[in-house]
Formats: sequence, structure tokens, C-alpha cells
Amino acid sequence: MGSARLLPLLLVAVLAAMAPSPATPAVIRLPGSGRARACAAPPDPAVYDRPVIGIVTHPGDGTYEMRTHGPGSYIAASYVKFVESAGARVVPLVYDEPEERLLEKLSLVNGVLFTGGSQKNGSYFETIKRVFQYVLDRNDAGDPFPLHAECLGFELVSMIVSKDNNILESFHALNQPSTLQFPNYSILEGSVFERFGPDLIKKLSTSCLVMQNHGYGISPKRLQENYALSSFFKILTTSPDENGKVYVSTVQAHRYPITCTQWHPEKAIFEWGEPRTPHSEDAVQVTQHFANYFIRKSFDEVYNFA
Repeated sequence: MGSARLLPLLLVAVLAAMAPSPATPAVIRLPGSGRARACAAPPDPAVYDRPVIGIVTHPGDGTYEMRTHGPGSYIAASYVKFVESAGARVVPLVYDEPEERLLEKLSLVNGVLFTGGSQKNGSYFETIKRVFQYVLDRNDAGDPFPLHAECLGFELVSMIVSKDNNILESFHALNQPSTLQFPNYSILEGSVFERFGPDLIKKLSTSCLVMQNHGYGISPKRLQENYALSSFFKILTTSPDENGKVYVSTVQAHRYPITCTQWHPEKAIFEWGEPRTPHSEDAVQVTQHFANYFIRKSFDEVYNFA
């Protein structure tokens, strides 16, 4: 029997089966009806309390006048939301709390984030150095422990790795939407950009989808000529400032789950104070892909710990 005749006959059979009898009400039986099963209990319920990301607080009260670095410290809400948007929780690593308290918190989190800001010296810088060394030590011990450092965080990491507090150069990229240029597409596999489809990668290089806000950075030439930096990092992207001067905008460590950006992944979704901040669907995808990548890396630590 040909399929052209079989389909109408099957349809008649199905309709007949669904038709109500004079004595019974109509019932449509869905596939699997009555056989649903509860989800199995997790092998380790404690993993549902994680991942947890530690964010180092920045000196000041978080207002526009934070450059005066008054008493206290803060974390901008956008960084917390950025982490939570990918399914993690946040613990503040207060930069001036006692070292034993800081180390206790670090032992309980699954990754660390260094925020933007402006403080490049003093006890804040010393805390960043201490936490960065902790990240290296955890990974060297075989415990996957990711770090994302952005803007000021990237600048401080560059100073630490190079052991040169004068390694940074001046750039003019204050509240500037920008592109990301990819010098070598072949090294993107396994990087933060592995989740980005070809169309989004192309849009990143042609449209201003990311937000910059910095007056310092490091040029590709200076990074490549510094042995400590070039052996630690590979350059994923560069960007031009408002005068066309090119700086490194994204790097990833060769041997560690460490990614640094000069740009601000969190701004596209969670900050609205600057009217030039990109909020397009593509810009939002960039933020979400980046957050998902970072938190996925923290899951490696969770299940290694569990």
C-alpha cells in the first residue's frame, strides 16, 4: 500500500480512537501520561550551593567621587549581576580585611573576579598580588580555579606578571564603545570566544559592541616584547582608542584558566548610566557568553572539589 493511502487511513484510526463513546467523556491521552518520574536526587547535594565567585572589593564608597578613596570599600552591583546571570553566587573579598580571613574565604570560593577601578598601589594592590598568587598556587596544585580580571584588574595583573609597575601606557578610551579586533582566529578555540558563532565574531570586529572605560593599558608591541607577559599570556583581541592608538583588549593565560579584558563585559546588560553603552541584542549576547564561559570554568573547580 502506498504512503499516500496509508496516511489518510492512519489519520482515520487516530481520530476514531480519540472520539468519545456515548458512555464516556472525551479524553486525549498524551504520550507518557501517568508514567512521569521524579528527577533523581543529586549524588552530592552540596554542589547546589556552588559555584561561588569571590569579588575583590575596591577602595571607596562607590560614588562618582570614588577616586578620592574615602573610607570603606565596595563592589559595583553590575559585577555581582554579571556573575549571578550565569548561575553563580558572590562572596565579597574585602581588600583590607585580615589576611587569615581573606584566605579562609578564598578556600571556600570557586573562582575570583578583579573589577575595574583606579587604585594601583597601597594595600589594595598588595591584596590583588596576594590573591593572584593564590590563584596560581591553586592551579599549580591541580585544582582548577579561574580568574577573570577586567580593566584595572587587567592592568594590575600586567604589573604583577611583568614585575614592572611602570609597564602601562596611556590611552584615551573613557566611556568609549569599541570593536574587538582578532589578530589570529586560529587561537580562539578553547578561549572565552569559543562560544561565539562566526557571525557574532564578525560583528565584534565591525560593530561597537563592547564598552571601554580606561586611561591606561598596554600595547601589543610592549606586551610581546616583555618576556614575562608574552610567555604568560596570548593576545586574543586588540582595540583602538579614540585617537586610533591600539591596545591589548583581551588576553588569556597559556597555562592557567585566567582571562583578562581591558573592556567591561558586564556593562551591556547591567549598566545604564552612560548613554553610549551598547545595549543591542548582539552586545547582550557578548556579555552572556562571556559570563557563561567564566562560570563554566568555575564548575570545573566545583566538581574537582566534590
